[in-house]
Amino acid sequence: MADEALFLLLHNEMVSGVYKSAEQGEVVSAAKALEENGRCITKLENMGFRVGQGLIERFTKDTARFKDELDIMKFICKDFWTTVFKKQIDNLRTNHQYLAFTCGLIRGGLSNLGIKSIVTAEVSSMPACKFQVMIQKL
Repeated sequence: MADEALFLLLHNEMVSGVYKSAEQGEVVSAAKALEENGRCITKLENMGFRVGQGLIERFTKDTARFKDELDIMKFICKDFWTTVFKKQIDNLRTNHQYLAFTCGLIRGGLSNLGIKSIVTAEVSSMPACKFQVMIQKL
């Protein structure tokens, strides 16, 4: 329980810090504001990517190699997700501000397992969201 609260506080401060640092520059138009918002999302996604790489490295150090991409996706959806969020992936409820970081987290984890991917998230009805992982062939 304490780990979850610490993660939530850290994440909130991280998101807040990224957006506050972006606000320090003078925004002249709506187009510039939209561009700056895109940079913030990219920065959060890149942070998640690096965290995902590190977590996968730690979680899989004592496990056997995965046979194929299906085994890797099962690991991400069951073990990795449950360890990080303390919830099953099909029952996860999240806030949209977590999406950029979480997409990066999944993409980073897959990257460290040898899978290049594009991860997107869609919020069709709050508070649920749907992640889509597109595996890119090398």
